[in-house]
Amino acid sequence: MNGFARSVVVGGSGAVGGMFTGLLREAGSRTLVVDVAPPPKERDVCLVADITAPGPELAAALGRADLVLLAVHEAVALKAVAPVTRLMRPGALLADTLSVRTGMAAQLAAHAPGVEHVGLNPMFAPAAGMAGRPVAAVVTRDGCGVAALLRLIERAGGRPVRLSAEEHDRTTAATQALTHAVIVSFGLALDQLGVDLRTLTATAPPPHQVLLALLARVLGGRPEVYGEIQWSNPRAASARRALADALRSFASLVGDDHDLGDEDDAGHQGATGLDGVFEELSRLMGPELAAHQDHCRELFRTIHRTDDEGETDR
Repeated sequence: MNGFARSVVVGGSGAVGGMFTGLLREAGSRTLVVDVAPPPKERDVCLVADITAPGPELAAALGRADLVLLAVHEAVALKAVAPVTRLMRPGALLADTLSVRTGMAAQLAAHAPGVEHVGLNPMFAPAAGMAGRPVAAVVTRDGCGVAALLRLIERAGGRPVRLSAEEHDRTTAATQALTHAVIVSFGLALDQLGVDLRTLTATAPPPHQVLLALLARVLGGRPEVYGEIQWSNPRAASARRALADALRSFASLVGDDHDLGDEDDAGHQGATGLDGVFEELSRLMGPELAAHQDHCRELFRTIHRTDDEGETDR
């Protein structure tokens, strides 16, 4: 037994909630799925109810549960904190899967300061599977339930990474909001350039192929999910501004601000400026630089399906 004889997963019909429902059930937990609008094929196997206004059946289930996991949108989860924690038995664990942490921390401090709680943010698409992948874990109030849930994730092959609420939002602004902004902006630039994609694909060096692959992956997702990551994280706007500032700095370095008659001088200055940038960014990556270079070589070999090390400077 995993430490949770009875569990309630709110939003368990969704991808993230479904992943945790499967995890709990495989570990032997009697897990009730709650959803306000489940798919028709799942209506017979879950409780249709509103977690922000629990009726008698849901209230009874919450009172019996060892774990209540909120796998719902942020607005719903924040509104549910007060009614749910009033119904939970002493010692039960509250968990959620929000991608932004600071709002939940404030709600818990206001309505449930004594409730054991952990926020879990899987840093991968659920369809990819948990094995070998990181799960950001923000512990608001530690205890036996938190330890049991993190052990359950580890047994499934996941890698819990403990962060504070502030660390989480600052980190995900870079790993998610900034990354997605780079990829989508790359696509918008290609569209503006009016290039033929078949020609690009036929001639692209490995770095460009990787960017095309990343763009294709994002386009296979749901726009509202990517949009929510951008507007819900309070630090995402700063990440986008940093990207815009960096692009302007790069353009200045390579000569965009010079007259067309000064191409040679501009090129020399750009090369000199990039020397300093490369040194600065190498210091930023520090001892991790060599490992990431190795990862890139492996990625390029995968793209070409060859043992060659691939391109290094294009």
